[in-house]
Amino acid sequence: MVHQNLLIVLVLFFFMVLLYLLSERVKMSYPIFLVIGGLSISFVPGIPNVNIDPDIVFLIFLPPLLFEAAWNTSWRSFLTWKRSIFSMGFGLVFSTSLAVAYLSIMIIPDFTLALGFLLGGIISPPDAVAATSILKGMKMPRSGLTILEGESLVNDAASLTVFRFATVAILTNQFVFRKATIDFAVLAFMGVAVGLVVAYLLFWILRSWAKSSRMTTPITIIAPYLMYVIAEEFHWSGVLAVVSGGLYLSSHAKDFLNYRTRLQNKEVWNILVFLLNGFVFILIGLELPMIVEGLGSYSLKEAIGYGLLISGIVILIRIILVYLTFFLPRLLSSSIRRKEPTQGWKLPFIIGWAGMRGVVSLAAALTIPLTMDNGSSFPHRNLILFITFVVILITLVFQGLTLPVFLRILKVEDAKENLLPNEQMDAIRLRLARQSATYLESNYSSEMAEYSSIQRIMEQIRRTINATAAGKEQDEKDLLDSAQDLNKKILLELLQLRRLGLHSIHEENLYDEEVIRDLENNLDLEESRLNKR
Repeated sequence: MVHQNLLIVLVLFFFMVLLYLLSERVKMSYPIFLVIGGLSISFVPGIPNVNIDPDIVFLIFLPPLLFEAAWNTSWRSFLTWKRSIFSMGFGLVFSTSLAVAYLSIMIIPDFTLALGFLLGGIISPPDAVAATSILKGMKMPRSGLTILEGESLVNDAASLTVFRFATVAILTNQFVFRKATIDFAVLAFMGVAVGLVVAYLLFWILRSWAKSSRMTTPITIIAPYLMYVIAEEFHWSGVLAVVSGGLYLSSHAKDFLNYRTRLQNKEVWNILVFLLNGFVFILIGLELPMIVEGLGSYSLKEAIGYGLLISGIVILIRIILVYLTFFLPRLLSSSIRRKEPTQGWKLPFIIGWAGMRGVVSLAAALTIPLTMDNGSSFPHRNLILFITFVVILITLVFQGLTLPVFLRILKVEDAKENLLPNEQMDAIRLRLARQSATYLESNYSSEMAEYSSIQRIMEQIRRTINATAAGKEQDEKDLLDSAQDLNKKILLELLQLRRLGLHSIHEENLYDEEVIRDLENNLDLEESRLNKR
C-alpha cells in the first residue's frame, strides 16, 4: 500500500514537470496548465480515488506557501503601499465574503448564512503566484505588482480567519459577534507575537551558529512549520504567525545569508513552492469525481450554474472595490492626494482583473471537516468543493488568458516616473564602479604602478564606467538597444564556447571533479546574469 501511494505521488510529480515544460514552450502561465491538468487527470481510467485528511492539508501546504510569500515581499515597498494593501487585503475579503454569503443563500436551497460565509472565506483571496507568473516578462508597473503581492499576503490571513470562524459556527451551531470579535483580536495579536518570537530565536541561531547552507536552508524550511504549530497549539492564528515571522526573517536576511546560502536557499524554495502549488491543484482534480458523486440532491448542471453565478459576482465585486479603494480615499482626503500620485483608471482595472483564485482557496476547501461534532456528514461539503473548483477554473483560465491581452491593449504605465529596471541597474553599476575606482586610487595607487594585475582591475573598472556613462549620454535609444543586444549575444556565444571547452576538459580526466563543478557553476551564474539583462 505504501509503495503504491509513493508511486502515485512520483507519477503526479512527473506529470507536473511535463505540464510546466509545456507551459514554458507555449509561453503560458504554468498554474493554468496545472489546474487544467488536475481536471483532466481525474478522467484517466484506473486513477484511484484519493481521500485526503483535512487536518493535514493546512499543516503540509499552507505554512511554507505563506512563508515564501512573506519572505519575497519587499518590506519597504509594502510600507509604501500599505494603505492600498491593507484596504484591499481586508476590505475585499470581507466584502467578497459578505456578497458570496448572501448570494449563496438566495440561489442555493437549504444553504445557511454560515455556510455562505464559509464559501466566501474560501474563494475571497486572490493568488499572487498565478498573477505574477502570468505578468512575468510583461510591462506591468512595479507598484501594481507590489500591491498584488502585498494584498495576497494580507488577504490570505483575513480570508482564512473568516473561514475559521465560519467553520466553528457551523460545527457548534452558534455564533456570538462580540465573542468572535474578542477572539479574533486575541488570536491575531498572539499569532503575530508567536511568529515574531520564533523568528527572532531562529534569527539568533542563524546569525550566530548556522554559517553554512547545509544548516541555513533546512532551518528556513522548518521555520514556517514551527511558527504554525506553536501558534495553533494554543489556538491562536498560525497563519498570522507564519506571515509575521516570515516578514521579520526576510527583513533581516542580509545579516545571516551570504551569497552561497542565498543562492541555495532561493533554489530550494523555488522547487518546494512549485511542487506544493502543483500538488494541491492535482489533488483537487483527483478528488473531483468523488466530489461530483457526492453532490447529493444537486445535479451537475445546477452545481455548475451556482459556480458560474458565484464566479461572476466574485469578479465583479473585486473590480468595483478596487476602483473604490483607489479613488474614494483620494476624494475624501487631501493628504492622500498630496502623498500618493494618481494611478489613473487603467492600473486599477488590471489589478482588479488579476484576481485569480488559486492554491490557498484549494487548500482551505480541502480542510473542510468530513463530519460534524455529532458524527453526521458536514452539510454541502462536496457542493462547496465543487463551487470552489469552478471559481478557480473560471478566474484562473478565463482571466489568466485575457489578462495579458488587456495589459497589451491598455499599455499601463506607472504614475511615479521611476527609472526602468535596466536603467536602475545601469545607474547602480555606474555608482559602484566609480566608488571602486576611487577606493583603488586612494588605497592602492603605488600597487597599481608596481603590479600589472592591479592595473588590469582598474582598467576594467574604467571600461565599465565609460561604457555605462556613454550609454546614459546616448540619444539614439534604438542604436543603444541594438548595441546592448549585440553585446549580450557575443557574451553568450563566448560563454557557450567556454562551456563546451570545459566539457572537453572534463572528458580528459586530468582535473578534479570538484574543480570542474565549481567552474561550471560559475558559468551558470554568469549565464543567469546575462539572461536577466
